[in-house]
Amino acid sequence: MLQMDSVIFKKSFCFSYFRLMAKAKSTYFCQHCGYESPKWLGQCPSCKQWNAFVEEVVEKTGSKVPEWRSTSTPSTSRRSSKAAVINEIVYQDEQRVTTPDKEFNRVLGGGIVPGSLVLIGGEPGIGKSTLMLQLALSIPQVKTLYISGEESEQQIKMRAERLSQSSKANCYILTETSTQQIFKQIETVQPDIVVIDSIQTLHSSHIESAPGSVSQVRECTAELLRFAKETSTPVFIVGHITKDGSIAGPKVLEHMVDTVLQFEGDRNHVYRILRAVKNRFGSSSELGIYEMQGSGLREVSNPSEIMISQRDEPVSGVAIAAMLEGMRPLMIEVQALVSNSAFGTPQRTSTGFDTKRLSMLLAVLEKRFGFRLSAQDVFLNIAGGLRVEDPAIDLAVIAALISSQQDIPLPSQVTFAGEVGLSGEIRAVNRIEQRITEAEKLGFEGIFISKYNTKGLDAKKYDIAIRPLATLENLFSALFG
Repeated sequence: MLQMDSVIFKKSFCFSYFRLMAKAKSTYFCQHCGYESPKWLGQCPSCKQWNAFVEEVVEKTGSKVPEWRSTSTPSTSRRSSKAAVINEIVYQDEQRVTTPDKEFNRVLGGGIVPGSLVLIGGEPGIGKSTLMLQLALSIPQVKTLYISGEESEQQIKMRAERLSQSSKANCYILTETSTQQIFKQIETVQPDIVVIDSIQTLHSSHIESAPGSVSQVRECTAELLRFAKETSTPVFIVGHITKDGSIAGPKVLEHMVDTVLQFEGDRNHVYRILRAVKNRFGSSSELGIYEMQGSGLREVSNPSEIMISQRDEPVSGVAIAAMLEGMRPLMIEVQALVSNSAFGTPQRTSTGFDTKRLSMLLAVLEKRFGFRLSAQDVFLNIAGGLRVEDPAIDLAVIAALISSQQDIPLPSQVTFAGEVGLSGEIRAVNRIEQRITEAEKLGFEGIFISKYNTKGLDAKKYDIAIRPLATLENLFSALFG
């Protein structure tokens, strides 16, 4: 009798064990794009990356109701999901939350939009946590919940004291990584803004994989997205980046959020750049510039002054370009160095400028105007750590290259704004009035532009000398005789 009971117990135990094991499903995820596959693959069919699949144990549940969606939450706080005819929809401008940080408002498109989900990525130690904590402490009239999964309360308090803004702040600190516990605290505190630092540290009980995995990052972001949209609460998410500079986790993470901000800069320098990569509520080409100090991040209201080096004597290979980043005109310094090649293959190196674009401009100079640059090393640098894509910088690049090759310094009080075509013509650029106004405000005496930009332009209202050019030959004659 005892032996039979033992057999029955073993059978029932094995049956319960295998039934529990059957609920756990093993799936392979691509670490680059988040592609899901039931088996391991050598190459991802979506992003074509090799050896990117990692096995993760996931649990499929029928209906997952987040902890924050409780019966005590009034139904009026959740948006209706009823279909409506587009002509019957009444559009109202979103009442944005304006922060004291003007640079942050500019990058977001005018302020924080209610119900938006913002992802902020950057290298370790660049200042992402400082930026978010400084934002949470700078709005005393708004209740903010700062959730940290990487630091303790004492560490956050120490940073807040260093920022000297914690006395009047209406900011709550929570050190938690479970999304279920986070939503319980959100229901208790009822914050107006939520900050998550960082998304790679959170984990949901609905997924059985480790925190930071593809499935965990995707599920936690989906829960935060539902919370933000149904309660109209803006949520800021801090994300880690990989060694190639992209945000860690699946690529679908950037598609799920409303805004993607990239915090860039060199830890060996004091200046930081906050760049909008994606923005559903504003321009995706805006940037904000900060200076890292001991007391936190300081806004740089006039970045043109820090982008231009101060020199006592003129140096060849330096030109000033009038460019645009979003709605902001900037004066940046273009530095070029052309020297004889010591090896058989000449080098083409650029920092902050497209290397292919540089090769095209060098080919125009050699083919159209006879400058022998094929046997010389060419180095190009955009001062200040900026990465520029405005084609109006072409004219300044050409001027800096020829100035370095001929070893003739350019006039220090002139700037350039023009796009260069393959035939050597100087093409018109957009919003030339803003570029001229910025150059005049900074004390420049002349600006070289395309003659096609002079149509409808009233040059008499400017105190700066406007020099229209048609081709590069006109530029060479004006600068080098």
